[in-house]
Amino acid sequence: MTQPAALTIDQTDSALVFAFSGHLDAGGIAGVWETACRRIKKTEGPALAIDLSGITYFDTAGAAFIAHLDRMAQGRNWEKTDITGLDPDSFSLLERIREKHSEPVQDTAPSGGALRTFVENKGRFLDDFLYDARTFIAFLGEIFWAFVSSLLHPGRIRWGETLRVAERAGANALPIVALISFIVGLVMAFQSAIPMKMFGAEIYVANLIGLAMVRELGPLMTAIVLAGRSASAFAAEIGTMKINEEIDALTVMGLEPVRFLILPRVIASTLMTPLLTIFAILVGILGGAVVVLSLGHPFVAYYNQVVGFVSWEDFVGGIIKCFVFGILIAATGCIRGYQTSQGPSAVGDAATRAVVSSIILIAVFDGIFSILYYALGV
Repeated sequence: MTQPAALTIDQTDSALVFAFSGHLDAGGIAGVWETACRRIKKTEGPALAIDLSGITYFDTAGAAFIAHLDRMAQGRNWEKTDITGLDPDSFSLLERIREKHSEPVQDTAPSGGALRTFVENKGRFLDDFLYDARTFIAFLGEIFWAFVSSLLHPGRIRWGETLRVAERAGANALPIVALISFIVGLVMAFQSAIPMKMFGAEIYVANLIGLAMVRELGPLMTAIVLAGRSASAFAAEIGTMKINEEIDALTVMGLEPVRFLILPRVIASTLMTPLLTIFAILVGILGGAVVVLSLGHPFVAYYNQVVGFVSWEDFVGGIIKCFVFGILIAATGCIRGYQTSQGPSAVGDAATRAVVSSIILIAVFDGIFSILYYALGV
């Protein structure tokens, strides 16, 4: 027979004391939830003390309930909550839940009637932006550390999952990458051939197409395609797992979500983006070749112009970008998925944010690379 949870409340000069007994599970906390929360809201106490020595059963639901009471006390600016009576395993479970949900719970809802001024709106936007940037950088640091640790211990990497993600994000993306790259090379050649024809320099279209595809358009267009295709998929996958509490289950089982879920996607994207870029460069150059051939120049002349003008430094410079773009795409998609909130549109919002954030970061880092290459004379 399951023993329902019981709550004894005592008020001292130093703390509001909650003493729980019985089974603190999903069924047990239903009878004490409202009483405990109401008492915290009505009490102006300096601290909260929770005694769990009388608990005979404690699971994830009970840990979430205790963490909720702790956050309510923090929201009222009480001192640190003192929790006693738990064995080490149960206390470790509670700490994991508290780390995942560390934001204080406000006891009163903010008033939505008054309109904020322009300065207040901009200040709120800046505050949200800085918080998001700080969280994003912290996630990137955690992913980078997991990546370095896995390189030192390759056996810890889930290579089967990595290959599966590489197939979906790389091999399955070949048709769309080929189509876009061919059209970009074709259109660029047509547009550049019009002014060059005025000076009888149509053959130099090959130089333009070769350099643009190798240094800029190949890496950039491939990264944008992957941002719309793979980053959104990563965000949707991990966001769905977040809503279904599968990530919390991994944490409770002692598995690191970053190493278990995010790292295989980052490795797969980092390796496949340069390969897709090389493929995109070749297809884009072939698209330009179609235009040059239509202007009456032989393919050998087109080939010689491209090979003679594009150097290995140009090729290496474009490929270096791809590794950075691959990391940004996978990390951004996974981070936005990990930040998914609750609600019917949460997964869609996470996928949208992943695509937008990826494209913004790709554009910013592409500009940084352009300035760096110009300064180095590459």
